[in-house]
Amino acid sequence: MDSTRALATEAVHAGRDDLARQGLHAPPIDLSTTYPSYDSRGEAVRIDAFAATGAEPEGPPVYGRLGNPTVARFETALARLEGTESAVAFASGMAALTAVLLVRASAGLRHVVAVRPLYGCSDHLLTAGLLGTEVTWTDPAGIADALRPDTGLVLVETPANPTLAEVDLRAVAHSCGSVPLLADNTFATPVLQRPAEQGARLVLHSATKYLGGHGDVMAGVVACDEDFAGQLRRIRFATGGILHPLAGYLLLRGLATLPVRVRAASANAAELAHRLTTDPRVTRVHYPRIGGAMIAFETVGDPHEVIAGVRLITPAVSLGSVDTLIQHPASISHRVVDAEDRRGAGVSDRLLRLSVGLEDVEDLWADLDQALGEGTRPERGAGNCATSHSAPAPANRSATPTALRSS
Repeated sequence: MDSTRALATEAVHAGRDDLARQGLHAPPIDLSTTYPSYDSRGEAVRIDAFAATGAEPEGPPVYGRLGNPTVARFETALARLEGTESAVAFASGMAALTAVLLVRASAGLRHVVAVRPLYGCSDHLLTAGLLGTEVTWTDPAGIADALRPDTGLVLVETPANPTLAEVDLRAVAHSCGSVPLLADNTFATPVLQRPAEQGARLVLHSATKYLGGHGDVMAGVVACDEDFAGQLRRIRFATGGILHPLAGYLLLRGLATLPVRVRAASANAAELAHRLTTDPRVTRVHYPRIGGAMIAFETVGDPHEVIAGVRLITPAVSLGSVDTLIQHPASISHRVVDAEDRRGAGVSDRLLRLSVGLEDVEDLWADLDQALGEGTRPERGAGNCATSHSAPAPANRSATPTALRSS
């Protein structure tokens, strides 16, 4: 990565550096599943090289399950934004996490140390042992003591889904020793933090969320060093969890506006978090110190009535889109987590998760206000009647990583 470039510049240009030389402005979409070659001896050499290391085959493409030029552009761009050597894209965030677990399991390292809360399906995948993994749940302070000779991975999510709890990545990475740390960076995106700079070897994204940003693409990606990327590519080739080229194109297009979207949505979220914190109809507001566009809050009244009452905000699972979404984690995203474990991780039955979009903040507040019901509406500037997880950031908060100069 060119360290002199700002994040916003990289978001626009990464993965597109060769277009002007080809006489192109917009990246092309390569929909081919296979590619002609009259040199079968050369193909054999390239296939052998891929099987040995997982390195992307040199020269023209071979087959869509080995790799695709459009998807490769997105991978290059995301690696640049996260500050890693490589990135490997998959059909979904869960496919990406599955591939990481299979890489470690193939080395006989099936034990995982994880910190709750995690995204509900990540939690379920580990707890259910569907891949033959064994998980030890702990808090960040207990990671070092939880490690075993067969521990292959430490998994954290920060800010976490859905409570927005944060962990000190640098301290966690130190506790991991030689065990790879995987940080789920879906909520923060590289606009707010770059976990690789704090010691994480692997950075996971559900690219369905902020990276795509428009609710019309499903994907996952792991940013990492080239050695691990090669292992992931071999798993992807063998299991078929590939990303469709059209999805790769949409993701590359989404990255171009990622900094603008995240900063604008974060400003809206900070303002809404402030207003919710002073609202007596809300008992607690969770908003991370790092900022961002996600809010979680617990209601005095029935949270299901709030879900049923919104009109502008969309009641739907997922997050990170240009429009605002609200959902009840205990009913949907974290329903697959055991109820006792769910509550122990801070996911109460009254918790609502709000993914704030790009609408006018006054329109969003008007919708939340009416959905929360009559209760006792606060006067603007009223005293704090809620407990905040952390102080809401000001609306003009900078979301530029310290490793990159400001745009």
